[in-house]
Amino acid sequence: MKDSRVLKGPNNNGIDQSSQWLKWQTVSQEKLADCKIFSVNKILASCDFENSKTRSFFTLNCGAWVNIVAINDKRQLIMVEQYRHGIEELTLELPGGSVEDADIDSHEAAKRELIEETGYIANNWTMLGMNHPNPALQNNLCYTYLAEDAYQIEQPEFDGTGTERIRTRFVDLCDIGALVLDGTISHALVITALHFLSLKRPDLILNATPPLAG
Repeated sequence: MKDSRVLKGPNNNGIDQSSQWLKWQTVSQEKLADCKIFSVNKILASCDFENSKTRSFFTLNCGAWVNIVAINDKRQLIMVEQYRHGIEELTLELPGGSVEDADIDSHEAAKRELIEETGYIANNWTMLGMNHPNPALQNNLCYTYLAEDAYQIEQPEFDGTGTERIRTRFVDLCDIGALVLDGTISHALVITALHFLSLKRPDLILNATPPLAG
């Protein structure tokens, strides 16, 4: 699976001896179920602390994911509305999805997901960052890309025969903060992606102005 390496921060080159007792050593792994987009695994791990106790842990083995912060020539964020079975509600999210085996890398996956879900492409791409979605349970990374000056070349087709049904929405950059605070944007990975945007490209947020009336 592409881009499944462990994320290392600037201070993770070595483990401080005082933190050594925090680590567990994997003894064995067993796949319990294959659920198409992830597998459920049982990990037997031991810890040198407290007389080398051994315990079972359950994890999800997932492929890499991508999120795309796409902005059109009107300085609007291109978002998608879709139904999520986990919360049984509609959500407002960024275009995104899984890095597939056929993708060269996460960047190619981001370009593919953007056009599949919205019909948009962009000539100016920047990687904003990557993060672990949930390191307590999952082993994968989510990559966030910025796609500037995005424009539509086709209409996405969702004929109802598949499981994916998506509606494209447009959000003014100046409204992002309010939509996060009032819970309209509630997906944690989307909020993380928007935080990456504010850190890497604060000019886009600071220069965002409400659209003129009329």
